Amino acid sequence: MSNGMIFDLPVDWTGENPGVYLKDDPSGPWTTLASFFRIFASPKGPGTALLLLASPNDEFGTDSAPNVCITDNEPLARWLVNDFAAHFAFFRDTPSIPAITYVGLDSSKQGGDALTTYSETVSGGGYDVRLDWKGLGEPFGMVVPPDSAPTGKHTFLSMFVGTDGGTVTLNGAQLPGQPVPRDAFGRQITSAFLAFSEIWMRHD
Repeated sequence: MSNGMIFDLPVDWTGENPGVYLKDDPSGPWTTLASFFRIFASPKGPGTALLLLASPNDEFGTDSAPNVCITDNEPLARWLVNDFAAHFAFFRDTPSIPAITYVGLDSSKQGGDALTTYSETVSGGGYDVRLDWKGLGEPFGMVVPPDSAPTGKHTFLSMFVGTDGGTVTLNGAQLPGQPVPRDAFGRQITSAFLAFSEIWMRHD
């Protein structure tokens, strides 16, 4: 058996970050972007944040298609959005990140068996948002070095689960778009996936 390994790096955060990213046309722009964070430890403390861009191509969104972050720890959420999510490929070219509205979280709950289906439901600020994943695949682990990480300055570890489909529901109405094929560091999945057991370690 090989020896264990310790990463001599500061841990920025550890937790979960599943997402549902949807397009009307696989070759077109993103129509709905939803990234869920459940953080267990970070310099900003623990917390939950759902980043929803229902109008990702508009700076401010609309009442029926808002660009909003629902959270119980706003300093943490702002840090996650600006220092991490803004660098993710899904969000990198969207004009709406700087104008996101932050609202307080009233409730958050998980659903599904995490074998065939999974869900996250978040409420706050007059928004009820549900993310659903179906047709869960086999989990796989990864270690991503800084030159491949979205931020360019982190090594991160994660367990990913690809899915056959995902939806985003806002106040009872399903938002537009479908998941599209995605390459996850050589593994073919879709843009609706689960990401658990994440550890982001910073290279100063």
